[in-house]
Amino acid sequence: MNIYVGNLPYNISEEDLKGAFSEFGEVGDVNIVKDKFSGRSKGFGFIEMPNNSEADKAIKALNDKALSGRNIKVNQARPKSDRPKRRPSRY
Repeated sequence: MNIYVGNLPYNISEEDLKGAFSEFGEVGDVNIVKDKFSGRSKGFGFIEMPNNSEADKAIKALNDKALSGRNIKVNQARPKSDRPKRRPSRY
């Protein structure tokens, strides 16, 4: 299951995030989304957990819990086709 994690502290590493989720089961890919120019975290990321029941436990346990001083938002990631379309830039 692909999991969305929002409101991440900007200084958290992918290893830190993996450690928080690995308490609930096997963690595959961890990807913190970064600004392409500055390389700084945008404050959200995605975690892949192959076992859906472990992923559900992680979502329930970690949603709205403090991680490095911020309450993170955790839920199942929506497929790209389900997301609202972005407005085109005016520039």
